[in-house]
Amino acid sequence: MNNNNPIGLFDSGIGGTSIWSEIHQLLPDESTIYLADSKNAPYGQKSKEEIIALSIKNTEYLLNQNCKLIVVACNTATTNAIKELRTKYEIPFIGIEPAIKPAVNNTKTQVIGILATKGTLNSELFNKTVELYQENTKIIEQVGFGLVQLIENGSIHSPEMTQLLTSYLTPMIEANVDYLVLGCSHYPYLIPQIKEILPPHVKIIDSGQAVARQTQHVLKEKVGFNISSEKFTHFITNTDPKVLSEILNHKYHIQQKDF
Repeated sequence: MNNNNPIGLFDSGIGGTSIWSEIHQLLPDESTIYLADSKNAPYGQKSKEEIIALSIKNTEYLLNQNCKLIVVACNTATTNAIKELRTKYEIPFIGIEPAIKPAVNNTKTQVIGILATKGTLNSELFNKTVELYQENTKIIEQVGFGLVQLIENGSIHSPEMTQLLTSYLTPMIEANVDYLVLGCSHYPYLIPQIKEILPPHVKIIDSGQAVARQTQHVLKEKVGFNISSEKFTHFITNTDPKVLSEILNHKYHIQQKDF
């Protein structure tokens, strides 16, 4: 089964490039279009209705680019809108959720931490997942207020970022967590700082590799792989592309468009 159309991805900004990177690494022959809705970041503070409306807007844009599959590279959009997207459109959608299961299955202290946006932690989908696992494991949830904004502003290595991360992670350390689940696609860019704060035995889990493997599976079973020698990677943002370009190490041309 072959399909030379691109894979589409969208996020509330630059964070989903951490997901794009894993997909590109696993599936280097696939064309990709990445949509950074930075003008509306962060999604985590918005209502469910707003998140669904923005997710539909992004989906419509990617469908107009003939995408064969859409990766919702945003935890907040997945947990609040993917059900509606799958009902409304026939194209396959792949979502990203906090990887609670591997943390719960492997914890020795029976205490894990989850750092995520307010929108993810308040969502029905997330809370249903937590209910499955919290019987034998203490799950400490922390909203990462301000983290996405700092990342979007290019302030990853700022004193303010260090201060926020320390305040969010210290209670988890005191509670003896041995796993930290990152519940936002922006947060993998903070792993170096997080490692400096956490004790060395605490393992950090994000969802990037699992999403890439699921993308590969859906291409194989339902959609088809690209067999054309012509492949492309497009990055599109609706704000100044400077920070997005920096996070991609200035390797790709970025189009600034209003969408």
